[in-house]
Parts: sequence; structure tokens; C-alpha cells
Amino acid sequence: MDNRIKKLTTTGMLCALAYVTVLVGRIPLILFLKYDPKDVVIAIGGLIFGPFTAFAVSLIVSLVEMFTISDNGILGFIMNVIASCAFACPAAFVYKKKHKLSGAIIGLLGGWLCMTAAMLLWNYLITPYYMGVSRDEVAKLLLPAFLPFNLIKGGLNAAITMLLYKPVVTVLRRSRLIESEQTAVKAKINVGVILTALLIIVSCVLLILVLNGKF
Repeated sequence: MDNRIKKLTTTGMLCALAYVTVLVGRIPLILFLKYDPKDVVIAIGGLIFGPFTAFAVSLIVSLVEMFTISDNGILGFIMNVIASCAFACPAAFVYKKKHKLSGAIIGLLGGWLCMTAAMLLWNYLITPYYMGVSRDEVAKLLLPAFLPFNLIKGGLNAAITMLLYKPVVTVLRRSRLIESEQTAVKAKINVGVILTALLIIVSCVLLILVLNGKF
């Protein structure tokens, strides 16, 4: 199979999988804000093929989401693209420049911080329009709601990507959909990465419980 066809096929599969996670994986976190793991799928695509693929998958999935299940129209589409790209594209860019395990980890952590900062700005700018409230009201929610939500979302995305990237790459290699040289992360289990990911997940879960008054 031609490499371009393999890439197109794999990218299509990632788009479909990301959309499915939106349909079945939405979890309420804080107030009206819900988490879904589609950015994990988008980030994995970006780590394999580069930041442009992360952008393309984000764009396609957000567009389909807008026409099928979203109630926020074009504004929701814009916010979805920005959130996904702010996390996945920096991670993919750093990994492309530093093509080893440390590059993947640094990229994911950088994407986490980048998404958190970007969404504070864009929630302040755009949320008043699709929520139908004043910007002052949105500003009051930035620190108690939007900041912890995006910290939790980015943390879960980074941690789950750390845990799933190698298994997904292994499956794609065995299916001959990607070549071995497309990723520098070897199949060997890295206990440090697993422990780091689990620590992030546990921290995020505890923060969710605290914010919802259950801990």
C-alpha cells in the first residue's frame, strides 16, 4: 500500500475514533463544562504524522460535530478547533523536532499549558456570545471554573496520551498502516512514564472531587 494511502486511511480512522469519543465519552466536570477524550486521539495522530495532521483531524472532527451534535454552531466549532489545536499541535511540533520519548513528554506537557492559557483567553472573548451573558459574568468564571476545567482537561489528555500512544502505534505497525521510522518511541514499557501519567490522572480526579465538594 502506498504511504500516502496509508496515511490517509489512518487519518480517517483517527477522525472517526475522535468523533466516537465525543458521542460516548462526555463526562461532566465543573458546572456546565464537560470533558471528552477526543484530543487524545488528535494528539496521537499528531505525534505520529506531525502538527498538520493534528490540525486537520481537529478541523474535520469539529466540523462534523458542529453539524450533528453541537448546540453552539460556528462559535462552538471555533472553540473546539482552538482547544484541540492548542493542545495537540504544540505536542506534535515539539516531538517532530525532538523525536524521542523525552520530546513526546515535553510536547504533551507543553500542549497542556498552552491549551490552558489559550482557552482562558478565548473563553473570555467568545463565551459571552454563545452563552448570552456579559463578558463581566464570564470573567467571574475564569478562575473558579474555566481555569481548573482546562487544567484538568489538559492533564487528563496528556496522561491518557502517554498511556495509549505506544499501544496504538504498535497496533498500527502490525496493521502495516505506519512504518517503524515514523515514530521513535520504542515498544518497551517505560515505568516512569506510566507512573507520571497515573499521578497526573489521580491529581486531576482529586481536583474534580474537591471542586464538586465531594472530597
